[in-house]
Amino acid sequence: MGKKTLLVAFSVALLSAGWLGLSGLTLLVALVPLLMISANYGSSARDFWRMAGWAALTFVLWNAATIWWVWIATPIGPITATIFSTFWNLTAFMLFHYVSKRASKALSYTLLVATWVATEFLYTSAEVLSFPWLTLGNGFSGDVWAVQWYEWTGVMGGSVWVLLSNIAIFEALRNRSVAKIATATVTVLAPIAVSLVLYFDHKPSEEMVKVSVIQPNVDCYAEKFVGNREWQLENIVDLMHQVPSDSQLIVLPETAIPETLNDDLPLSATSTLTLKNQIDSLYPNAMMIAGATTVKYYVDARNRTETARNRDGFYYDVFNSAIALNRGMGGDVHHKMRLVIGVEAMPFTGFLNKFVDLGGITGQLGRNDFAMPFVKGFVAGPAICYEGIYGDCFARFVRNGAQVMTVLSNDGWWGNTPGHKRLFDFCRLRAIETRRGIARSANTGVSGFITSRGDVVDRMDWEERGVLTSDVELRNDLTLYVRYGDWVGRLGLFMTFLGVMYFTAYRVRRRNHLVD
Repeated sequence: MGKKTLLVAFSVALLSAGWLGLSGLTLLVALVPLLMISANYGSSARDFWRMAGWAALTFVLWNAATIWWVWIATPIGPITATIFSTFWNLTAFMLFHYVSKRASKALSYTLLVATWVATEFLYTSAEVLSFPWLTLGNGFSGDVWAVQWYEWTGVMGGSVWVLLSNIAIFEALRNRSVAKIATATVTVLAPIAVSLVLYFDHKPSEEMVKVSVIQPNVDCYAEKFVGNREWQLENIVDLMHQVPSDSQLIVLPETAIPETLNDDLPLSATSTLTLKNQIDSLYPNAMMIAGATTVKYYVDARNRTETARNRDGFYYDVFNSAIALNRGMGGDVHHKMRLVIGVEAMPFTGFLNKFVDLGGITGQLGRNDFAMPFVKGFVAGPAICYEGIYGDCFARFVRNGAQVMTVLSNDGWWGNTPGHKRLFDFCRLRAIETRRGIARSANTGVSGFITSRGDVVDRMDWEERGVLTSDVELRNDLTLYVRYGDWVGRLGLFMTFLGVMYFTAYRVRRRNHLVD
């Protein structure tokens, strides 16, 4: 019991390091302790459930160590996320454990890699109850020099590397043969070598756009949504005077505009008119991208969406949006595609609405699946906060023509915790996957610039107020990941299906004495 407890603690520490601001390279050995525990159990049902207990404890503690900060904004958040994240991890690991006692190493290890990646893909792709924070490949967000090949595979390629490395190192520790040690060495070092070649050979684009990001530093709880709206607008206007006159793009954070806007007429509000007048007079060549809450009204109730709310017989949707203010042009609107479960989205509303008209659920925002880039001589994609976790969200903007990416965020909900720091770091992985420069504006937290190689150019940290300006590259090339999305996850799903079918056939043949 004591040895297994120590192994679990060791595994949790190694799994968590990358999400706590340390190197994610510890992931390459983080599952070895669990593999050791698995190897010491037999094939009985009793041993299966004992192993399941140790694995569940490991994954629950991993979640607790890395996403505890979600509690600050929504207490149910980390509990729900831990339940579902642990379920998917257990599904993959316990399928491996079960098969490893009844079939070959090759099949059991194949299923471990394929099923783990498949469950990450399913958890990422789900419209509800999706929080892929602990996708193994995300753990290298502080080690971008080691994962430049994400432009081919996305973060799930990093998950494959983690799993293969753990298997190879575990086998080397068990057998200690020259061949096993050599295999482990190549498995760990070859991807790093490839990445270093890509890193130093990377050529930034010569075409640039001058971008200014504004960090207003307004407290989410005491000021942002309950404070003086006039003061908040004055705060932004004051900061705009620090923006250089030759800036071509000005980025404000999520929900920066302190007034709810009409989704069809966003420029009719006092706040947007004030900001547009500032742009017209001070920055004639600039476009502003700003976060806002918008409301869309449905004149004909038959056209309402499943998320529409009902007030006195009138239906409307509330959106977390990004709008573009552009001199001489109207305001374009992008609606957030990925909503935060429990805060912005209530699970299963579509299913429940088939049986009863809920008239909208408090807290349920509207959403769409179209990535709307904004255009003014260049094309900018406006990802909103949580969308920065999802590689395919970024890829959709790029497939729709985005030459540069912006991220609008409001990180103050979680206080000065690892949450806002990792949200920024995950954008470094998005930059590599899409090979796009990124300008990130946070209400408070981390605002700054990231190159298409994943390097941080400049940043403002927690509770800083101000403006940063930098030249950000414009690119038109499409990476393999942008073209094909999470193909590694889809391949994992296919390989899992084949592996389970093969194992089932093998067991049937064995029972019928058709194989030894």
